[in-house]
Formats: sequence, C-alpha cells, structure tokens
Amino acid sequence: MSEKIQDYITEYRGLIEKELTESLRKLSIPSQLKESMLYSVQAGGKRLRPILLLSSYQVYDGNYNKAMSSSIALEMIHTYSLIHDDLPAMDDDDYRRGKLTNHKQFDEATAILAGDALLTYSFEVVADDPNLTEQQKVEIMKMLSICSGPKGMVAGQFLDMEAEDREITLEELEQIHVQKTGQLLEFAIYAGAFLGGASREQLEHLKDFAYYLGLIFQVQDDILDVTGDEQKLGKPVGSDEGNEKGTYPKLLGLKGAMKQKEKYVEKAYQALRKAEADHSYLMELTDYFSNRDY
Repeated sequence: MSEKIQDYITEYRGLIEKELTESLRKLSIPSQLKESMLYSVQAGGKRLRPILLLSSYQVYDGNYNKAMSSSIALEMIHTYSLIHDDLPAMDDDDYRRGKLTNHKQFDEATAILAGDALLTYSFEVVADDPNLTEQQKVEIMKMLSICSGPKGMVAGQFLDMEAEDREITLEELEQIHVQKTGQLLEFAIYAGAFLGGASREQLEHLKDFAYYLGLIFQVQDDILDVTGDEQKLGKPVGSDEGNEKGTYPKLLGLKGAMKQKEKYVEKAYQALRKAEADHSYLMELTDYFSNRDY
C-alpha cells in the first residue's frame, strides 16, 4: 500500500471516529446502553465503508461535509450488523478485533438492544443533517434501508446461515456476498457520488464498481481466514471452516480464490474508468481492499 493512500485512510478514519463518537456521546439514554454502543463503535474498525463514501463524494465534489452524516450512519449500521452477527444464535464468536464481543463484554440482551439502537439512530442522523435537502435525505434513507434491510445485507446474512453444512456453487457464493457484504459497499459508493452530483450514467457504472468491490473484499476475507495473522486479524484463523461456511478457498482452492479475486479487480477497474473515477482514491482503495492483511 502506498504511503499516500495510507495517510489518506488514517486522516479520514480519524475524522469519522471523532464524528461517530461525538454523535453517540451526546445521546441522553441509559448509561449501559450508551456504553455498549460506544464499546463496539470504538472497537478498532477500519472505517473502510465510510471512507469509501467520502472518497466517492470527492470524485465529484471537494468538500466532504455534505457526506459526513451518511458516512456516520453507514458505520453505525455496519457496527450493529457485527454485534448481531457475533451472537450465539448466529456465528457465536467470543472475540472481534482482538476484544471481547459485545455480548461477552455485557450480556446478550444488552448487545441486541445496542445493535437495535445503532440501526435506528443511523436514520435520525441523516434526517437531522442541515447540509442535506429534504429530497436528498429521503433518497439517502431509502437507499440505506434497501441496502441494509431484507433486500440487502439482512438477506445476505440469512442466505449465509442457510448455506452452512452444505455444498454451494460459485454463483450462490457470489449472491450471498453481493448482499451480505456488497450492499453496504454499494450504498457507500452510490450515496457519496449521488450527493457529490454524479450523473445517472456515472452512478450506474459506480454500482458495477461497488458490485465487484464487495466480491473483492469477501474473497480477501476468505483468503485471510486461511493465511492471515491472528494478531492482525484480532480473531482466530480457520473460523469459517470451523463454522462450515461456504468460502472461495473451500470452493476453488487457495490459488483459485486468488485468481478469481484478480478477475474481480480488473472488472472493478473497468467500471471506474467508465465512471471517469479512475484517477481518484477509489482506484487506490481497490488495491487496498485486494491486498489488505487484516
């Protein structure tokens, strides 16, 4: 990863974390509920989704303020999904990013409610943004709901659980990850470009880019579950195999998974060129997604 993109990620991660923490700290709610929400929000996430949203916005407009509330809302929804994903009824994980999962740090009921609170509060954050027009608020909240709800991420999580303990095809695996992982990435790319003033044609090409970026992200996740460093990952390697999940290495072998990832990378590049965004940070972030080690 180049020093330039590392500096960019570090700078914007800091901005996002400051806004995210402040938006939760100001809430007048039961203290343990707030503590539980903050615990997972501050658990050391990479903030890649909100960074992508700001980067997409900056392709078409330089000032990121208009896109910040959407970025914060997106990260809240991502965090809620992780809290619920770790619960005993789903993946039953004890650690996330090297720390106890929310239900282990607190209890299951508190973790469920903290996730619920992050999900619902995310829409309030967008609705209260004075930088957005009413039409923009409606469009952002509609897209966020679609991408995170029963047509998007939630459907992907359900399909992922259904696929445990059985053989699946490459097409089925792609469908799971397009929804479970790719939909929030699609929101990040779409929302940023929409607020930045991208044309309808550019938005369509960026949706294609987001589709392949989601697949790149998941292939690399699957590869790291086989080859990664547990200290960097903050969780045990091999957990997908232990949970009998369908993965790219399981389906294609490790070398086959790496080859498949390169196909997705090239298609992502093609879509960026068509959207006239190939000289933006989105190109470098694609490389980062493909080569990350945690």
